[in-house]
Amino acid sequence: MYKRIISILMLMCSLVTFSACGNASVNSNNKVADKKESHGKIQVVVSFNAMREFAEAVGKDKVEVKTVIPNGVEPHEYEPKAKDLEDLNKAKVFVYNGLGMESWVDKSLKVINNKQLVVVEASKGFESIKNTDEGEIKEHGQNDPHAWVSLKGAEFEAKNIKEALVKADPSNKDYYEKNYKDFSTQLNSLYNDYKKKFDTVTNKNFVTGHAAFAYLCRDFGLKQNSVEDVFAEGEPTTKKMEELINYCKQNKIKTIFVEDMVSPKVSDTLAKEVGAKVQKIYTIESKEDNKDYIQSMKSNLELIYNSLK
Repeated sequence: MYKRIISILMLMCSLVTFSACGNASVNSNNKVADKKESHGKIQVVVSFNAMREFAEAVGKDKVEVKTVIPNGVEPHEYEPKAKDLEDLNKAKVFVYNGLGMESWVDKSLKVINNKQLVVVEASKGFESIKNTDEGEIKEHGQNDPHAWVSLKGAEFEAKNIKEALVKADPSNKDYYEKNYKDFSTQLNSLYNDYKKKFDTVTNKNFVTGHAAFAYLCRDFGLKQNSVEDVFAEGEPTTKKMEELINYCKQNKIKTIFVEDMVSPKVSDTLAKEVGAKVQKIYTIESKEDNKDYIQSMKSNLELIYNSLK
């Protein structure tokens, strides 16, 4: 808690400093930088990799996208730097997931000087899955934020991003509409392929490193059990570990899935206890193995499907 308070105080100091410098710069030049000046492309800032995937799928070569949270960094606890705020001050569109994923958004938007910025909460309007753990609710809010780890969630979020791009750049509306339609077609094709596959298996249970796959489970009628909670915090207690071992044995779990940025140690131990193998699965919070969103989700679905056969 002490470290978190210090982190917040440091951020507030950097925000105040940046705001003062930014306002001085604007006042001295008597103008705001052109938000569409880089080779004619719309300047888009996104919170993390999955939002970048969707923004680029819809915007393609009409947008230039900058990502706030670097690959390999856990998004739940990130605090923006002065450079991130500078990028927001120059952008035409800002995309973030929402549902409690990016705790820094509101305070960051309050201090930048960019009245033209089109802000889109990509998950806004999507039917969320509620957290049940009291500690998670107190720390992070009511909602599971991982809507993008779902083909239906991705389609919904891409639509919101498309509408934001149209608002920011109405002259290219048809272009964004076409790209969104193409992306939506890919998502639905993948969904239909795996809906048929998952309907053929009787076992619907799989185990992951942290509980990031509830929306994917909702898409296909599956059930996840996880080593760590929704926000990848804390190793399981001895009691929880015993429950996981029993769960794996009762449900004939053959694979323990582990994600990037989640410690594999407990998953490895669990796999040894129940005679399962460990395989990598993607949350798409970071770009991994040079795969795009469709490739990452296809890999996830194929691995999960094979583990249930």
